[in-house]
Amino acid sequence: MKNYHLTLSLLAASLLAAACSTTPLTSLLDQAREDYRVVQSSPKAATYAPLELQQAGDALAQANASADHKDSQEKVDKLTYIAKQKIALAWEVTKQKSAEAESADAGKQRDQMLLNQRTAEADRAKLLAQQAQMDANGARQITETAQADAAAAQLAARNAQDRNAQLQAQLNELAAKKTDHGIVITLGDVLFGTDLARLNAEGMRSAQKLATLLQQNPNRKVLIEGFTDSTGTTAHNQELSERRANAVRTGLLEMGIASDRIAIRGKGEAMPVAANDTAANRQLNRRVEISLSDETGAIQAR
Repeated sequence: MKNYHLTLSLLAASLLAAACSTTPLTSLLDQAREDYRVVQSSPKAATYAPLELQQAGDALAQANASADHKDSQEKVDKLTYIAKQKIALAWEVTKQKSAEAESADAGKQRDQMLLNQRTAEADRAKLLAQQAQMDANGARQITETAQADAAAAQLAARNAQDRNAQLQAQLNELAAKKTDHGIVITLGDVLFGTDLARLNAEGMRSAQKLATLLQQNPNRKVLIEGFTDSTGTTAHNQELSERRANAVRTGLLEMGIASDRIAIRGKGEAMPVAANDTAANRQLNRRVEISLSDETGAIQAR
């Protein structure tokens, strides 16, 4: 009888331990499933991050299969963590590309408004020329002057349209965004070597595109700001952010941009764009932001 009660006690303790060990796992996997459901239900995710969404779904399926097969908690937990990372990446890519698309649409609307304004000015000038031509006194002189004004207005409108279209195309290539402190171009962590402040080949191509933009818009200036994630000491992050900002400045100088058009600033781990809780988020925080001035050379403060 004593052995019987002892056996029951041991069995109860075993079931209690199993319940305690599976509760966090079930909660983590349920959270991953809910996160995936939220991302999957967003129409923008299928449009802007189809590959990342597929990878997240595959990773979650592996975690679900491992749980169904009653694999070890360690294995299921590892697969669940991987799935959560891929789900977070799909969401971040969706948000970033959606913002870029909205910025591009806004730019097209501004270009169209400017074109309409210039066209209206040209039409008014042409009307004045036609009315002046009907005036018997000095009709020839008035007509010639009005025609010249109309032609100049039309040429100015076409030139402004061409410049704005070219500038917008260059900004689109650099994935520039319109922010509350002006136009900002972000160079991500992938354009540098790991824990390095030297631009790689892709980074130099981005710097060349920026240099071409500045050469074709001589009145504009840039402020280059380096940022890091929270990994490492504050002093190290500050120094690394300064070196990365200076690497972009050096690249622009070598491409013929005058030094008085370039300002740099190291921000270290300050002003993160995402929480430093995942590898994907930390990569978003490791960046260089380039603020482009307006035509007068002024850059809006943050």
